[in-house]
Amino acid sequence: MLRLAWRRSASKSSRAEPARLLAAVFQGAEGPQYNSYRDSRGFRHIPHPPPPSDRSPFLHPQPAYHLSPAVYRSMASGGEDAPHRHTNRLSKERSPYLLQHAHNPVDWYPWGQEAFDKAKKEDKPIFLSVGYSTCHWCHVMERESFEDEEIGKILSDNFVCIKLDREERPDVDKVYMTFVQATSGGGGWPMSVWLTPDLRPFIGGTYFPPKDNRGRPGFKTVLIRIMEQWQNNRPALESNGERILDALKKGTAVTANPGESPPLAPDVANRCFQQLAHSYEEEYGGFRDAPKFPTPVNLMFLMSYWSVNRSTTEGVEALQMALHTLRMMALGGIHDHVAQGFHRYSTDSSWHVPHFEKMLYDQAQLAVAYITASQVSGEQFFADVAKDILLYVSRDLSDKSGGVYSAEDADSVPANGGPEKREGAFCVWTASEIRELLPDVVEGATGAATQGDIFMHHYGVKEQGNVAPEQDPHGELQGQNVLIVRYSVELTAARFGISVEKVNELLSSARAKMADVRKNRPRPHLDTKMLASWNGLMLSAYARVGAVLGDRALLDRAVEAGNFLMEHLWDAERQTILRSCYRGDQMEVQQISPPICGFLDDYAFIICGLLDLYEATLQAEWLRWAEELQLRQDELFWDNHGGGYFCSDPSDGTVLLQLKEDQDGAEPGANSVSASNLLRLSHYTGRQEWLQKSQQLLAAFSDRLTKVPIALPEMVRALMAQQYTLKQIVICGQRDAPDTTSLVAAVNSLFLPYKVLMLNDENADSFLPQRLPVLSSMSQLGGVATAYVCQDFACSLPVTDPQELRRLLLDGTTDAQPE
Repeated sequence: MLRLAWRRSASKSSRAEPARLLAAVFQGAEGPQYNSYRDSRGFRHIPHPPPPSDRSPFLHPQPAYHLSPAVYRSMASGGEDAPHRHTNRLSKERSPYLLQHAHNPVDWYPWGQEAFDKAKKEDKPIFLSVGYSTCHWCHVMERESFEDEEIGKILSDNFVCIKLDREERPDVDKVYMTFVQATSGGGGWPMSVWLTPDLRPFIGGTYFPPKDNRGRPGFKTVLIRIMEQWQNNRPALESNGERILDALKKGTAVTANPGESPPLAPDVANRCFQQLAHSYEEEYGGFRDAPKFPTPVNLMFLMSYWSVNRSTTEGVEALQMALHTLRMMALGGIHDHVAQGFHRYSTDSSWHVPHFEKMLYDQAQLAVAYITASQVSGEQFFADVAKDILLYVSRDLSDKSGGVYSAEDADSVPANGGPEKREGAFCVWTASEIRELLPDVVEGATGAATQGDIFMHHYGVKEQGNVAPEQDPHGELQGQNVLIVRYSVELTAARFGISVEKVNELLSSARAKMADVRKNRPRPHLDTKMLASWNGLMLSAYARVGAVLGDRALLDRAVEAGNFLMEHLWDAERQTILRSCYRGDQMEVQQISPPICGFLDDYAFIICGLLDLYEATLQAEWLRWAEELQLRQDELFWDNHGGGYFCSDPSDGTVLLQLKEDQDGAEPGANSVSASNLLRLSHYTGRQEWLQKSQQLLAAFSDRLTKVPIALPEMVRALMAQQYTLKQIVICGQRDAPDTTSLVAAVNSLFLPYKVLMLNDENADSFLPQRLPVLSSMSQLGGVATAYVCQDFACSLPVTDPQELRRLLLDGTTDAQPE
């Protein structure tokens, strides 16, 4: 739709010709001659040669180029292995991505007024380059082009060059990515966009090779052509840039008509289920053949859909789709069987060979999905995977302050394979390595099998390596093995004539030995930037998993995460969430000056995390802060005319498009999360205006929800919550008393997507009683902790037995009395 709008606008005048010429230049650079596919966000992916890298799902082929160890050692620290020939302004930044470019021979500026003023004063176009620190093809373009002296001089002499970390400034990234998608049909990172001095884009693309090749113009050629067009056809460029921007403003509008209601939830949910079922791959799970992405938003929708359709074939099918996908992912190579956590996505249909990058937002959402699967299935397997994920995050991504880092890179230097970084080098194994590490003969095993024999059989290890050539186009994984569970423990035990218990013991011991070996390998680059939004997602993960398992250590870690957010990413004086903070050279938490103010997803994800933290700890201080943040979010981002929230502060004049995210992708959309937050908070605070705001938000997205609900599965869950009305589970008792804990554990043992849990403790904080006077009528029976389940202004008779509470929550069979 956006491309069509742009084309219609551009075709109205013959002055569009220079823009079309430049678009043709970029089309050639992106290689339309290669087969491609589109992901759920509409981005185009090109298998070979290299496409842009991506945090949201993008195909990531094996690298053709590598950074030297010296380059990587200086990444994110600004440290020096040897004297640098060049140092630019980025050396003063804290973003690991910007620091990676601090010694390019390019006169880089960070995004800000200094760069804008220079462009206006010198009347030069702006070259905006956007990426992130663990983006493979960002590294490639730096190595090939931004470290090249000649290209660096062309850029510095003719453009004002701005380097931007998309994770620090998602608002800016969204604007120009929307432009690139609309005008080129694809998108991704590194993103390359040329702007007028007043920040209006006139041409954009993604990755460019440095030199012309087979008719495809290289980056140097593109720069020269843009310089020529800027000199000779500037009015046309500016005019068409303005037309495109106007078309984008119209094409991206999300708004509700006055008095409009949200669509009917059952119809939307059924359509979302049918669309997911149509794209479902039955053998290994997931929602396309290859590449495959975790898509936790899809899995959470399917389990929520089952929860209200348990007696239907569609409900059963939805649950089967979710559980099968989660099981196959956990058994696959996308799951790190040695050092825990999940890689970004699988390059094949069987979840075997991943892109090895590890993202915090994946860990957070998958931990919640797996603990939910344990609730609905009763299987310990899924709970173990959830704990496994949190072990990885706590060990490898956590800062001593309680914050959590953003990502681990896919590439690293092989332990004994030369100086060049390789995809997955930290994670893969040769058969000889495993045999040497696990040589002991297992007593009683068939054929005098060693521990290595049993391990290699179970995890599909082959002497020649188990990665197919089509999954390794650059030969980086030749002879290597990506561990994938090929047999059940029972089958492995039968194969070697030993007990299941013995197999479990052997496999656990082998993984521990291999983990010790990996500790001595060169580690991948760690992005130590701590983002408010992703830490909010992680707060939910710690709280939800800790609550279901009754794990005090995880609950304490959740509280630590909440305290970190309040201490380091909340400016109480200005009543503002801060977007990010950073690990300093002395392991201290640092902030840039001025700090970046938070965006919609920062508020929405933290509020959701705080509500989950309250339900996990029943400490009202977290509810109080959630209410405070929601009021501030409404003030900063709410669209009073069309409903819903803008992604960024509309008062920021440097952000040319006021967008409302209309897709749940690798992360849930902030409007989707906000729709649920508002509904939950309305029940906790009694604020009816928040219930109305939630309905207005859903109405604004009615068209999208009705036509393509598969694009917004998290928002469909919020719509379903409106339809089925939240249950209010009130427990009267002392917070840490055993009888109260038993009732809370009964609630947490079940997956209840449409509920709020609250504690009525006479000795505790008065937050809830002040806002919900009805709580004064609820009390303990006979001095014992008592539960009330309320819905549609009617409450059940009080119960004190945990099993009776479980039955009540599962089937609702009890007498009810008016509230």
